[in-house]
Amino acid sequence: MKLWIKYLIGIVLGVLLAFVFPANSEPVMLAFVTEIIIRFGKYIIVPLLFFTAMTAVDKLREAKIILKTGLLSVSIIIISTVMFALIGLASILIIQLPRIPITADRAVETATLNIAELVRALFPSSPFETFINGTFLLPVFLFACFSGGACTGDQIAFRPIVTLVDSLSKLCYNIATLFTELLSVGMIAVMCSWTIRFRSIIVNGTFTPLILMLFVIFIIVAFVIYPAIIHYVCHDPRPYRVLYASLASIFAAFISGDTNFVLPINMRVGKESLGIRRRINGITYPLFSIFARGGAALVVIVCFIVIWRSYVQAIRVDNILWILFMSFALSFLLGGYPSGGPFIALTMLCTMYGRGFETGYLLLRPVAPILCSFAAAFDVLTAMFGSYIVAVKTQMIEHHSTQHFI
Repeated sequence: MKLWIKYLIGIVLGVLLAFVFPANSEPVMLAFVTEIIIRFGKYIIVPLLFFTAMTAVDKLREAKIILKTGLLSVSIIIISTVMFALIGLASILIIQLPRIPITADRAVETATLNIAELVRALFPSSPFETFINGTFLLPVFLFACFSGGACTGDQIAFRPIVTLVDSLSKLCYNIATLFTELLSVGMIAVMCSWTIRFRSIIVNGTFTPLILMLFVIFIIVAFVIYPAIIHYVCHDPRPYRVLYASLASIFAAFISGDTNFVLPINMRVGKESLGIRRRINGITYPLFSIFARGGAALVVIVCFIVIWRSYVQAIRVDNILWILFMSFALSFLLGGYPSGGPFIALTMLCTMYGRGFETGYLLLRPVAPILCSFAAAFDVLTAMFGSYIVAVKTQMIEHHSTQHFI
């Protein structure tokens, strides 16, 4: 049975199970089980990322295409983020969503992006500390790149290490394969918890237009924009193969709202369905997971303008440009926040703008998990389609028939 079908079955069962519980009450035990499942899904990420990235860097340097791979990945990250920001801005300026009623809620604690701490985390006192933090993946990715690059200095002397690391990468991949299969059962609890929260929001009705708008944008991006890009950039006559291969990743990203949670699924689907070779998988998917947060930029722009219109009607051009630039910039600082990052960026945007908007994000706090779900789904599309483009342009891909997709 296809992996996406297993996930879909788990999702359907989770939705049905949610109606057993009261609409506005998520049982404590269900919340605990959901947290454990999310942790289980991310359990193997750090060793898988480290050994695979280290092997990938060594092989790409040997093939002399590491610079090309890096430049393509960075270019796609920047272009996709700009694209999402412009799509979000155009959508919310064209479509006038209903105002959200102003509340008297007060912020108990304001979320912040501590840039200094993120920079310090890149170079801890000991490189082994990079393995401790399973949330911010950039430090362990950098350590893997440094290690893989160093192994090409003396290929004879480091050949045993390269062989060992390659074997460990395959071992971690096999473990990740087992975990991604078991997650199909865990999807029941995760989806049940998600549905309980979503149902209460839909019943309220206040945020339904915003949710529908994000859903329509997602459909347009997934079924029109990205397939068209694949068709013209990669000269692929069947671009929807990439979308079909991405279904399991999209499901997992949407119900978890966590970009790290879906990383092992992306790497497995990319290899076994799309035929992307491991040396590309080990570089592109971590980079996209950490930096390609265009979905967050889109959501932040849409939400901030919705908040703005809930307070005032007119928006000046200079304000629009400021919102566009700041949302774009903040999206690159969310690598340490794989879950909840878009709402943190929205909080920061409201705080930086000031002028009475400091607590404007509280208007959207009830719908924050759903907003993060959409952002994660957008970001998965970028990771899957972006990695496919890099693999095609570097000729590091073996095309598989759709009947052999996992």
